[in-house]
Amino acid sequence: MSRSLSSGMQAVSTADVVRPIFLVRMVFDSGETPNELNLWSGVGDLTYDSETYTGVGDLLNISAVTETSDMQASGINVTLTGVKSSLVVIAKDHEYQGRAITVMLGAFDASGDLVADPTVIFAGFMDTMTIAESGQTSTISISCENKLIAFERAKVRRYTAEDQKIDHPTDKGFEFVTAIVEKEIIWGRASSSSVSGGGAGGRENYNREHR
Repeated sequence: MSRSLSSGMQAVSTADVVRPIFLVRMVFDSGETPNELNLWSGVGDLTYDSETYTGVGDLLNISAVTETSDMQASGINVTLTGVKSSLVVIAKDHEYQGRAITVMLGAFDASGDLVADPTVIFAGFMDTMTIAESGQTSTISISCENKLIAFERAKVRRYTAEDQKIDHPTDKGFEFVTAIVEKEIIWGRASSSSVSGGGAGGRENYNREHR
């Protein structure tokens, strides 16, 4: 799939020296504290789009991001090695499954400033998280599903009044669906009962009208 690069990213991609970085943004439920975790593959704090990203350096590892022409939903793995206990607490206490995760590819210019704007290379949802603890540090591995996975999930919805009220509580449009399931509807022709119901006179009138 083709991507649109900003003019700054286009220029840096053809420069003699390229200084690429990764930014990872994880968003949790609004009621959780903190409700987001932003990391980047450098040292210190980095501000982008009014958000502060915590530098974890080489401790951040992102598996290869693959895309196919047939709209296949390919996932990735994000691994944090040797992380502090504070990040482990977030991983353990937050409801992460199904929450949004975004991976961006950015770069610095020759002056050490962030080039506008980083490119989103993966957008999806956190699926499973594995934590391996060892002494003072731990390794957190997050398996992420591409957002295209939503097209592979079956939509379990029904044409019933109860199902319709999930989205529209006052809608009564489906209340008579069960009553017309096997109902025969005559359209564009006279029914046999209407012809025979009038006796011989009814049949004569019908034949006369349709000669």
